[in-house]
Amino acid sequence: MPDDIAKLPYRPCAGVCLTNPEGLIWVGERLNFPGAWQMPQGGIDKGEAPRAAALRELQEETGISPAAVQMVDVLGDPLPYDLPEDLVAKLWKGKYRGQKQHWFRFAYDGPDDAVDLDYHEREFARWAWMPADAVLASIVPFKRDIYQTVLTKFGLL
Repeated sequence: MPDDIAKLPYRPCAGVCLTNPEGLIWVGERLNFPGAWQMPQGGIDKGEAPRAAALRELQEETGISPAAVQMVDVLGDPLPYDLPEDLVAKLWKGKYRGQKQHWFRFAYDGPDDAVDLDYHEREFARWAWMPADAVLASIVPFKRDIYQTVLTKFGLL
């Protein structure tokens, strides 16, 4: 099975590091994995540019309009991560070994009540602004290294 998994491609994905004026990071607790927090992220549709996907995912998952944020930074190369073996068959119909994520940092200076977890298909049970070290402590272990890299490269750690 590990050899079969290694032959699978990575799912193209866009991730958003959304920060507020205090430098805190927006994270949501997954509905399907209680206790697992993450920044907004999701698949890049065929023909969609990574930045457009990031802004779409941000709005779908948080309800925050792309017009309400400003891009601060972008990582030059996508970062891959592998799923644990037991999750490969359960996620994305077993088509991918993990994700290759394009990361963007956006600043948000709007009201917290603009957040609407039900804007699209709800993915998060709740949300919070967290400092970078709390984000790392709250993320699922298999994504911790990629989050460490993202937060470091964005100057948040």
